[in-house]
Amino acid sequence: MRRSPISYLFLLVCLLLLSCEAEQEYSSWACRFSYNNQIHNDATLATALNSSSRGVFCLITETTRSGAKYLNFQNSEGLSSQQPETAEEVQARFIIGLNNGIIVGYQTLNTDGPNGGFVAYDEQCPNCVRRENNTSNPNYRLVMASTGIATCSKCERRYDMNNGGLLLNGEDGDTGLEKYVANTTGPFGVVSVFRR
Repeated sequence: MRRSPISYLFLLVCLLLLSCEAEQEYSSWACRFSYNNQIHNDATLATALNSSSRGVFCLITETTRSGAKYLNFQNSEGLSSQQPETAEEVQARFIIGLNNGIIVGYQTLNTDGPNGGFVAYDEQCPNCVRRENNTSNPNYRLVMASTGIATCSKCERRYDMNNGGLLLNGEDGDTGLEKYVANTTGPFGVVSVFRR
């Protein structure tokens, strides 16, 4: 009995699907952040929420000083600012990535899709976190450059934030940046970042 070329093609496709590991698109690390920049009008954050400013990224962290909570914004162009959290924001209890740091902005590459290339990354180097097996208190922070490259302060791996967090140097088995689901309504609108 002779098989048709279509049955061989079907078999080949099935084998390829079974042999490939599906790469996880979004991080499983905790993250829950929603911020209304229409209330705060923070110019540093607005630079990264503007689709006309592709390649500008903003690091978001949270600090507490004298019992009050603040959000800190630092963009890849060197601007920084700080905003006190409203009572509603304090009550929301933000989870800002694995260890208090997320990076948001519009990529210059990979601009297709519903968000037009708007992305959010965890600020921790995923390869150091996994190598050290330390998700409870990691301190492998990324340093952003105006070129859209983020470099791990510990291992010096480099990641291209303009291209999906792609790893630029590393070893076999290393991965790119951890990504979160991200949406924005514009520079002085709402930005939301969460894990899927």
